[in-house]
Amino acid sequence: MQLIIVTGRSGSGKTIALRVLEDLGYYCVDNLPITLMPTLVHAVIDQYDKVAVSVDVRNLPPDQNELTEALDFLPSKVKPEILYIDSSEAILLRRFGETRRLHPLSQKEMPLADALAAEAAMLEPLAERATWRIDSSDLSVHQLSEQVSERVLGKAASRLIVVFQSFGYKYGLPPDLDYAFDARILPNPHWVPELKPLTGNDPAVQHFFEQQPLVTKFIHQLEVFFETWLPHFQRSNRSYLTIGIGCTGGQHRSVYIAEQLAKRFSEQPFKVQVRHRESSRHKKT
Repeated sequence: MQLIIVTGRSGSGKTIALRVLEDLGYYCVDNLPITLMPTLVHAVIDQYDKVAVSVDVRNLPPDQNELTEALDFLPSKVKPEILYIDSSEAILLRRFGETRRLHPLSQKEMPLADALAAEAAMLEPLAERATWRIDSSDLSVHQLSEQVSERVLGKAASRLIVVFQSFGYKYGLPPDLDYAFDARILPNPHWVPELKPLTGNDPAVQHFFEQQPLVTKFIHQLEVFFETWLPHFQRSNRSYLTIGIGCTGGQHRSVYIAEQLAKRFSEQPFKVQVRHRESSRHKKT
């Protein structure tokens, strides 16, 4: 039986994730006290082969040892996989403000910011065991649903999904990266007036980079590195790998390199995707 535990801070998207899993054929239980997890599994193990359980801060035992014992007391052939969903504190504060919902810990008259911090600390034992981590800060409901599906289906199909993601360091490091590579040492089209408003997807910028030996070397060495190690991730039953390429603003260098790497690995036995986190910041008007 496959058991997925969906957890994360309140407002991050656990309900959406559980709905996606239900649509994928999982028997879903919302807000089950984690100490009852072994009881549930023993009760349904002969009836369902795919089960998903949502766990939040209200379901946690006061003693973290009880949490560990509950997970370790599951049948030996059931290895729980944990989907941990989170968002930045600013986004969670905004979401609670928009919905006017009470945080589960607010009943203790705790300020919302303090409640979110306390919740993160209480969920840390589960976060440390996470099989998948998703940051929903910049995701729409559709995008979050898509990422949940991709991770779970990629695991089921034993097919590694490789995401090359560009980003700008000036806007912070994406929290869900498995690797981060810094391209800020490379020549920057930002200082070429006619290239400054363009992005790494524009032919003029691409031509600029094609003339830069350092950029070619950077891409080649990353390609060799991942040609060596991606098959090992595939064989280790890993389902999702996010590779970040960062430059200052996430507009030129990181976009170009992410696209080049995605193109070079598109013929490999992996599902390759490319994402540009800062694309909305650089839309042409």
